[in-house]
This record gives sequence, structure tokens and C-alpha cells, in this order.
Amino acid sequence: MGLTMNTKTKIQLSVMMFLEFFVWGAWYVTLGTYLGKGMGMSGDVIGKAYSTMPWGALIAPFFVGMIADRFFSAQKILGVLHLLGGVFLYLTANAQSSGEIFWYLLLYSICYNPTLALINAISFHQMQNTEKQFPAIRVLGTIGWIAAGLLIGFMKIEDKNLPLLIAAGASFVLGVFSFFLPMTPPASAGQKVSINDILGVKAWQLLKDRSFAVFIISALLICIPLTFYYSFTNLFLNEVGVVNAAGKMTIGQISETLFMLAIPFFFARLGIKKMLLVAILAWGARYALFAYGNPGPLLWFYYIAIALHGVCYDFFFVIGQIYVGKRAPQQIQASAQGLFTLVTYGIGMMLGARASGLVAEHYQIVENGQITGHNWTSIWLVPAIMAVAVSIFLGLFFRENNIPKESN
Repeated sequence: MGLTMNTKTKIQLSVMMFLEFFVWGAWYVTLGTYLGKGMGMSGDVIGKAYSTMPWGALIAPFFVGMIADRFFSAQKILGVLHLLGGVFLYLTANAQSSGEIFWYLLLYSICYNPTLALINAISFHQMQNTEKQFPAIRVLGTIGWIAAGLLIGFMKIEDKNLPLLIAAGASFVLGVFSFFLPMTPPASAGQKVSINDILGVKAWQLLKDRSFAVFIISALLICIPLTFYYSFTNLFLNEVGVVNAAGKMTIGQISETLFMLAIPFFFARLGIKKMLLVAILAWGARYALFAYGNPGPLLWFYYIAIALHGVCYDFFFVIGQIYVGKRAPQQIQASAQGLFTLVTYGIGMMLGARASGLVAEHYQIVENGQITGHNWTSIWLVPAIMAVAVSIFLGLFFRENNIPKESN
């Protein structure tokens, strides 16, 4: 008789998650290599290109909160945004100037970022027990990112525009597929939503507490060295001669999955502050390994650095979300999480994209008017030192003894 509705819905949501992160992973990891090696553009141009996603993250709350949540079914908005996104990715792939690339990517980022909230809304609306059902669906997103990296690496097209075209094609497919997803009506239809609610202004009162303020400042600052990884790791690995760099970078997503599962084990033994410090110091260690490794006898330095992604990302961002959830009163939970997202994915990564681009441009090697390489040791030591500085700041001034007990 065919699939039951429940099974059909699980498959639909799983495909949605897979394609959502396949699209992102297909172009995002290798963009720096394409712009640097393929187009001969400077580190500053690469940094500006990567700043488009944080700009999209800043704009997304307005879109989701003021439009998508109030007027349209989530699956229809998801479809329209991915169809538009496919157009902008296609235009980016065929753009010739840095200005065109920036503006097309910015328009794409404005389309894509709201979809990260929409896919969660669509998923949650179909679930009776999100804690049990959502992880099994969400892991398909990580698998989608891994699949994109393996495909791009296998095809050896990291310095070409084909990853952007593949992402555009996948975005079109997801756009059409979205219209066949289960109905998800607007969550706040008929309700007035203020800009203060969207920006999480109510949560700003938490900044009066020193430890929470120290945490938010640390979260903003650590996103600056974090962005060095996203913007330049693939270009770095390709320049130093690592074969199938995009494929090898999927080690990071595998690590992310494993450490996500290990969080309860470490949380019970280390607590919030120690896990945050481990994450920040892992960032410093990662960049030191990149700085002093080589594609010969010390190639394993690179592999360890990539594998540290799970510790770096999960132990800071997931634990950070847990801390915010524990620290914020129930009535401002959403606002507090919105503030954390705004500070990290928005402001922090925007500053990081700009800073990483300027640092990379400062240490680029130019011969006869052409960029021939980079002094990668010097480049990677900058975020390594920054990470250590943030760890000292957090270690000295953050206290977790004001966190409410679990019963709260």
C-alpha cells in the first residue's frame, strides 16, 4: 500500500535536511580556493565574500520574524527562497568582478539564511517529541555537507566555478521539492511582532550580570578566529599541496557528529566553563597545527587540526546555547538565544570575515603583479594568539556559580 504518512514525512524531512546543507557545503568550503587560485583575487576580496553570510544572518531575523512567521506557510517560503537562491548562485558562478561576486553572494545569503530557521520550523511542526525525533533528522544535514565535500574533492574542481553551479542546481531541486513538503502554517499569524522581540532586546538585561556579559563578549571575540577556518582552510590546503582538500575537510563534520554525541559525557564531568575553555584552546591548537605542519612528514598535523572541529564547534556553540538556556528566565528564552545568534553568526563572523581577509592579504606573496602564495605560518598564528587571549579572558572573569539548577 506504500509508505505510511509517518514514514513518508520522515523521508521528506530527511531529504530536505540533506539538500539544505548539501547546498551550503558545496560552495562555502571551496569559495576561497576558487576566488584565490581560480580568479587570482586577494585575501581581502575573499574576506568580503565570506562576510556576506554574516550579513545574511543579521537580516534573517527580520525576514523570518516579520514576514515568514506571520503571512506565509513555511514550506512555500522555503521553496521560493531556494529558487531565488539558485539564481543568485548561478549568477555568482558566472560573475567576473569582485563587486559582482560580493553583491550576488549577499543577495544569495539574504535568501539562504532564513531557510535555516524555516527547515527547523517545518521539522518541529511535524514532530510529537522533538528531543527524540529531531536529531535523527538533523544528522542528515551533516551527511549532506559531508557528501558535498566528498563530491567536490573527488571531482577535483575546487578552484573552478563548478561547485557554485552544483550548489545552484541543488538549490533549484530543493526549491521545487519544498512545495511538496508537509503543510506548515505561519506560526504567528495574526500576532503583532515587534522589532524588539526579533532582535532579542529583552535579553539584553542579562548583560547586567558580569559572567553573562563576559560570555557574550567571549562568544563575539572567538568568532573572529573561527572565521579564519571557514574562509581560508581550503585555499591553504590546496596551496600547500594537500590532495582532495575538500574531501579531507569532511573529517571536521564527522568529528562534529561524534563530539555532539559525546557532549553529555563531558558535560557531566567538566561543566560549562571548562568545556568552553577546552573549545577555545582547541581553536588555538588547531591554528598552531596548521602553522607548523607540512604536507610531508607532518601532514598528520593538518588532519588533527581538521578533526578538532568537533571540539571547537560543539563544545562552544552547543554548550553556549545550553548556558544561555540555563541562565535566561523562561519568558525571555527565545530572545536570549536570538541575542547569542546575533552576536556570533552575525556580528562576530562578519568581523572575522573582514579581519581574516585583511590578514591574508597582508601576508600574501606577490610576484610580477600576481599572487603566487601566502605566508601561512604567519596567517595562522594570528587566530591562534587571539584564541589564547580569549581563553585567558574567559578563564579569569567567567563564573558559572550563578547558573540556576536543573530544576529551573
